[in-house]
Amino acid sequence: MSPDNDKNEQPPKRPLDGPPRGNRFALILFIALMGAFSVFFLTDQKSSVNEISYSAFLSYLEQGTVEAVKIVDQTEIEGKLRGKTGNTALFRTRIPYTDLDLVKTLRESGVSIEGAVRGVSVLQVLLETLPWIFGFFLIWMMLRQFQGNNKAFSFGKSRAKRYLDASKKTTFEDVAGQKEAKYELTEVVDYLKNPQKFVKMGARIPKGVLLVGMPGTGKTLLAKAVAGEANVPFFHMSGSDFVEMFVGVGASRVRDLFEQGRKSAPCILFIDELDAVGRTRGAGYGGGHDEREQTLNQMLVEMDGFDTKDGVIILAATNRPDVLDPALLRPGRFDRQVVVAMPDVQEREQILAIHMNKIPVETGTDVKRLARATPGTSGADLANLVNEAALFAVRRNKSVVGMEDFEDARDKILMGIARSSLFLTEEEKLATAYHEAGHALVHYYLDHTDPLHKVTIVPRGRALGLALSLPEKDTYSHSVARLKDRIVVCYGGFAAESIVYGETTTGTAQDLRQATDIARKMVCEWGMSPKMGAVAYGQEDEPIFLGKEIARHKDYSEETARNIDASVRSILDEGRDRALSILTDHKDQLETLARELIQKETLQDDAIRVLLGFPAREIKE
Repeated sequence: MSPDNDKNEQPPKRPLDGPPRGNRFALILFIALMGAFSVFFLTDQKSSVNEISYSAFLSYLEQGTVEAVKIVDQTEIEGKLRGKTGNTALFRTRIPYTDLDLVKTLRESGVSIEGAVRGVSVLQVLLETLPWIFGFFLIWMMLRQFQGNNKAFSFGKSRAKRYLDASKKTTFEDVAGQKEAKYELTEVVDYLKNPQKFVKMGARIPKGVLLVGMPGTGKTLLAKAVAGEANVPFFHMSGSDFVEMFVGVGASRVRDLFEQGRKSAPCILFIDELDAVGRTRGAGYGGGHDEREQTLNQMLVEMDGFDTKDGVIILAATNRPDVLDPALLRPGRFDRQVVVAMPDVQEREQILAIHMNKIPVETGTDVKRLARATPGTSGADLANLVNEAALFAVRRNKSVVGMEDFEDARDKILMGIARSSLFLTEEEKLATAYHEAGHALVHYYLDHTDPLHKVTIVPRGRALGLALSLPEKDTYSHSVARLKDRIVVCYGGFAAESIVYGETTTGTAQDLRQATDIARKMVCEWGMSPKMGAVAYGQEDEPIFLGKEIARHKDYSEETARNIDASVRSILDEGRDRALSILTDHKDQLETLARELIQKETLQDDAIRVLLGFPAREIKE
């Protein structure tokens, strides 16, 4: 009910046990049809007339018992039979063939003859036309139902959803961090609020703004914030909503979307996942001028024909800008690209604070520590972390969410669910403890690796144990020394098993894969091999539609390939030897740490430092 209506005025309520109005009409029609059929059969008096065969009729005629007949339409005979006692009976028979001597025979037998033509019954006509009427009625009801639900004859209509709710308005204050992106979008807000300021200066606001970023970084939230700040209608539509199985539907929906924008100007049209419809033309494996390309062509025409005075801004979001058609990115269409980056440690702290304000949080919860412990996470990941922490608190029947809950939620997201029900033998548990202790111990003897956060032998996900290291600050590039130390850490479990058991297990598979991947990238991509030099070897063949690396193009000789393999092997051997040397020299600490893991299953960094006599770590702000 709109706010203009009287508060005491209530709409009439339909009885709970009564059918809807449309179904009630259909029910009445069904009852009427059944009544018509009943009347037809109940008023049928033909059952009081004896049906006899034509041969029996001829026999009665020869016996002289036929008193009178009426020939109806030359196809049927109705008459009276005279019995032995003088009583009469009605009969009816059909004439199966043309009997030219019938009238002559009747006259010779002295039978009274009449002729008649059967009239057309109104009820019979009604019953014969009722099926047609009923069929047309069903078709009409189906079309009306489809039109009411926008399911039929509306393929070409835009499926854009309009958001304009003052009580749920999103602003830039709801978006933590992203200062650069907000600054770029502020011009769009200013234009929507006061377009004359730009017109007087002769400035042209970008017609389209493309938000580029990894999934979960807040592209859609930023678009909503722009609409909330400008207080204008916001139309949201996914790129996949344009594409249908029917030819021409996507182009029609594009036209309808832009038409809605013109009618609601000033407004914002937001197209999420633009790469679903905006991929480069002619690059599909299906080839040809397909439906998606027709939709893209229509979008290009609509955007190019837009007038900035209309007050319509087009926002779009994608995490694959490399696959978009160049015509979409030229000036006059998506003039500006705004990068929505992954949050740094300060932005993560702000994001966590926003989501923590929505739940009861225990006093003393260290948000900064939690932000440092979640590197590489997006805004969506952090929102999920807070929600998981609240769920942990509910399971523990707590009234507030504490640091323990946030730690468990982070571990669940980063490492997987703890599989406490998995049964391991004592030998397997001890081997896992040595393996993880090897990973953990080498951290304390390396200068360029991330500090150890915790080590556990509680199975999580597909791993039987885990040694987790977290960076003290966000890093965006890595040195040779840092990468080599990372390889040593990967070989920590391999070296520990080799020293204790003289052989290794299949648990080293993932560690070897990570180490090999780092070493190969050092040689082939980052030019960190003195022997191979600062050259990038091999180009990734990345299909524009699949978006996945399926092969590395080999553009070097066989001799170069052998040198690459030798360089990779040299880096890996160096890392393995360093891990073996560290753990061999400190085997007593390896034994102590493994035995402690058997007892407590999970050890934090500060507990390990106390156990092995290392100095306390200073956290760098």
